[in-house]
Amino acid sequence: MSAWGPLEGLIGEWAGEGGLDRAYSHAKNAVLDTPYLEKVTMKPFGPVDNGSQSLYGLDYKTAMWRDDEENPFHTEVGYWLWDAAAGEILRGFVVPRGITVLAGAIGVAPDATTFDLTAELGSPRYGISENAYLGANASSVAYTSTITVNGDDTWSYSEVTMLKMAEFGEPFSHSDGNTLTRTA
Repeated sequence: MSAWGPLEGLIGEWAGEGGLDRAYSHAKNAVLDTPYLEKVTMKPFGPVDNGSQSLYGLDYKTAMWRDDEENPFHTEVGYWLWDAAAGEILRGFVVPRGITVLAGAIGVAPDATTFDLTAELGSPRYGISENAYLGANASSVAYTSTITVNGDDTWSYSEVTMLKMAEFGEPFSHSDGNTLTRTA
């Protein structure tokens, strides 16, 4: 078994052309389903030792573009981490809109090909932090992500961020999903 456990299948460079972003557009005052292109890099490192804890990880960067845009509409940088002793997967990332997320799961098998990560606003373990503007106008109250390593040099994700927004009486479900193919 690899030191990276279930993250082994994510190592590499990836691209996907079938992404779909379901989000509220302030410019159009409507919920839109927008296709996007995506590029992701996942570079392995480790071990990183915290006392008796040993983590293996992936340094990752992702960018997403709509149609023929020159600049991405969404980028992230962060780490995916694997703690084999606890069966814990962590995904820590920063979005340059003023959001930091540490999502995770415990009890994941080292050979798992599908796993779910969660984070909640204010959680001391798997949490979401955001700037003052977003906290007042579009607060991310919960995040879930399902990752599936497909075994054919592809992997897929489905993500939902629940947002508390003035435009909606109930939390709004912002979703993203894509299947990525290994390019290197």
